[in-house]
Amino acid sequence: MPDTEQRYRIVVVCWGNICRSPMAEFVLRAAFEDAGLADRVSISSAGTSTEDLGRPMDRRTIAVLHRNAVRDTGFRDKRAIQFQSDSFEDADLVLTADHVHERILRERTRHDEDRAKIRMLRSFDADAAAAGTLGMDDPWYGDDEAFDLTYAEIVAAAPGIVEHVHSELG
Repeated sequence: MPDTEQRYRIVVVCWGNICRSPMAEFVLRAAFEDAGLADRVSISSAGTSTEDLGRPMDRRTIAVLHRNAVRDTGFRDKRAIQFQSDSFEDADLVLTADHVHERILRERTRHDEDRAKIRMLRSFDADAAAAGTLGMDDPWYGDDEAFDLTYAEIVAAAPGIVEHVHSELG
């Protein structure tokens, strides 16, 4: 947990950092702004792979954000980056898109403190947690409907994430 002078830092992680994780980054930015916590929380995203490094968000990711009137706080400027072992130093909470990313990040941890930061994004959605459906399918392989589903899954988890961070901030 950060000290009172530092922002609480969330990093959302998926495979390439062009679909799920940047979608969640921008949805969560809006959710924290709506909760009046934007000045106390920073949200970024990254991928586990290197194959999309430097690429912009998938056009379908931008389209679903526009369709749902998510405030554009830099959609076109977002570029894919990789989450590495030392990335844990810049995070208080690391949200993974699915079980594969959770496993990869656990392998990249350096100690228990890093491991304690990792949570599945959908673990903050009570219905998904109760159903045991914590992973998000990669919409990259689908159509607009797949992106809409990913968006809905992120939106369903957002209130729980905001509540968790709010309690961490005190």
